[in-house]
Amino acid sequence: MANQNWEVVETIAGEFQAELIRGLLEAQGIPVVLSQEGAGHSLYPVTIGKLGKVEVLVPASYREQALQVIQDYNAGAFEDSQDSETSDGEPAAEP
Repeated sequence: MANQNWEVVETIAGEFQAELIRGLLEAQGIPVVLSQEGAGHSLYPVTIGKLGKVEVLVPASYREQALQVIQDYNAGAFEDSQDSETSDGEPAAEP
């Protein structure tokens, strides 16, 4: 993989959110590397401004798949639907 071209598919404010996206992409079989300014990994992580930005990179061959996963995530496609349904698949009664 070292010889592959890596492309930025998302720039995120904050390492926590970037780690979430990384886990989501890796769960879909997509290799991921996070790139952040050095200050973001200090004792006191910076989560605002340029120093708080984290770039999510994937191999160029996975770019379209990664963009689709991120788009689906942002649209709520990965949200847990159990809150709105009972175990038999019927909508839960409103309180």
